[in-house]
Amino acid sequence: MKAAVLAGIRKIEIRDVPLPRLTDDADVLLRTSRAGICGSDIHYFNSDRVGDQIVRTPAILGHECTAVVESIGKQVKRLRPGDRVVVDPAVSCGTCDQCRTGRFHTCRHLRFLGYPGQKEGSLAEFFIIPEKNCFLLPGRMTMTEATLAEPLSIALYALQLWDGRPDHSIGILGSGPIGLCLLLGAKSCGIREIFMTDRIEDRVGAAVKAGTLWAGNTEKKDIVTEILGRRPEGLNAVFECCGDPAAVDQAVELMKPGGSLFILGIPHVARLSFDIGQLRRKEISIHNIRRQNRCLEKAIDMIADRRIDVNFLATHTFKLEEAQAAFETAAAYKDGVLKASIVFG
Repeated sequence: MKAAVLAGIRKIEIRDVPLPRLTDDADVLLRTSRAGICGSDIHYFNSDRVGDQIVRTPAILGHECTAVVESIGKQVKRLRPGDRVVVDPAVSCGTCDQCRTGRFHTCRHLRFLGYPGQKEGSLAEFFIIPEKNCFLLPGRMTMTEATLAEPLSIALYALQLWDGRPDHSIGILGSGPIGLCLLLGAKSCGIREIFMTDRIEDRVGAAVKAGTLWAGNTEKKDIVTEILGRRPEGLNAVFECCGDPAAVDQAVELMKPGGSLFILGIPHVARLSFDIGQLRRKEISIHNIRRQNRCLEKAIDMIADRRIDVNFLATHTFKLEEAQAAFETAAAYKDGVLKASIVFG
């Protein structure tokens, strides 16, 4: 089969690789329909190290995906060949202390689809995943929408951990796909006072079109002054979605006492520093978000029921043989790209 293989820094090669074979009776063989390029994929593309993680190549990336069931293991009960599915990329063991307490996303033996060194990803014509990680697509849901359910699930998980109310005000620092999904999720919860930032003008514009109360370019404006000028008492929560250490400092400045900081962005550095004086005096709570935990089905339902429209995020599509161009486009934020996807077949 054909696969887009990360062969080195900023190098994607289309290679013939062996077709994966079912060896576990609870697994299914999937034929990839569409695979999105995530911010973490771009990190792996750009560098051989992300924080303290060494990126080992060659590797097949890709975890935001929709697929069609090709064949099934003997113990598979729910799926049949030909079914359309959305994939939860986190394969948990189900038996460790984390899984037993419902923290499947921090499983001690987690294998993540498309994570170099753990499990080969979906940027290939076929891949294998347990049946439990597959969710049937509602008939009214397109493959494009379904591919965006996984990033939306991360946003919904972060909002689920926050004890926010519709009358609260929030900041979202970073208006890429995750930040914009947070905007959509927050609006669906009735939150209207949402302030967003980005250093790319196209993404600031996307945030405005998607319905944020205010959006500003961090390269052109003092966003702390701008936002506090509109909400002098500060914000109830800030969601950091860009991985920029400077955004963490901005978040602390923006929050009112008792506020909550949620860190979703993946920084290149191994350590972040905080103004501990402000954190202590304001009694700021810090929450790190590790992907998502059992929110994918909720994301699918919200998209299928038209409570959230994610279609505007899908800005660029490429064929498998164009994978190098797809990664270069996404990495350089070219041509107003929000989400670049590889379409198979």
